[in-house]
Amino acid sequence: QAQVVESGGGLVQPGGSLRLSCTAFGFSLDYFAIGWFRQAAGKEREGISCISSSDGQTYYADSVKGRFTISRDYTKNTMYLQMDSLKLEDTATYYCAPLCAAYGMGLGPDTALESWGKGTLVTVSS
Repeated sequence: QAQVVESGGGLVQPGGSLRLSCTAFGFSLDYFAIGWFRQAAGKEREGISCISSSDGQTYYADSVKGRFTISRDYTKNTMYLQMDSLKLEDTATYYCAPLCAAYGMGLGPDTALESWGKGTLVTVSS
């Protein structure tokens, strides 16, 4: 079973930074692309960033380009999202999943996920 655990969210002021972590269980980041998604209150879940399995190619949604950086650590089977210059509109619950292609972010391959993780809440507020 493929599962993920997200962590690192919290309360931060506009312009601040956070680093999110996503650890994968039941599948290897050696073989599957993985990405970050977010869902704000009252809105649909959207894909914001992905990293490929082999060559390290990345994808960023226009809303986060230049501010967020995605990376991975194969030794820990963990993916990270460094979030800088945070804005009020970044407030959302952040999720990770190996579903980049399914959400139109181009990179792959995807693999089935038993369920979405609990996510980690990021609140940007002054």
